[in-house]
Amino acid sequence: MDVIRLLALRDTPLDVDEVLAAVEDPRAGGVVSFTGLVRDHDGGRGVTELEYSAHPDAEAALRRVAEAVAADLPVHGLAAAHRTGLLRVGDVAVVVAASASHRGEAFEAARRLIDDLKASVPIWKRQVFSDGEQEWVGTP
Repeated sequence: MDVIRLLALRDTPLDVDEVLAAVEDPRAGGVVSFTGLVRDHDGGRGVTELEYSAHPDAEAALRRVAEAVAADLPVHGLAAAHRTGLLRVGDVAVVVAASASHRGEAFEAARRLIDDLKASVPIWKRQVFSDGEQEWVGTP
């Protein structure tokens, strides 16, 4: 069975249970997940909504990130899903999960997966503030 079980960029709501189910494995003693939500503030300013856009190559970049984590760490399953489109406060923006024989490996893999995804996958965010102003984050 492939270690990379689910990778997705979706313009529909994400299902945390789907991502967790993707990394289930009878060899796993630890499963770690991270769920990123749209918060109502950033830098001391109120946020009303976010809009995520992804480069056409974003899914390939996400695969490269997951492959690097799988190559470096003894994991049994990896999964990641990121939203695109318009999101409101409280919506799920990203979910990652990792399973491994031991909790330390699962924690390390999940942390690497989310950190490397945020650092290198070309997904950009437009924040709309409560005063009506907006800004783009993560654009080239």
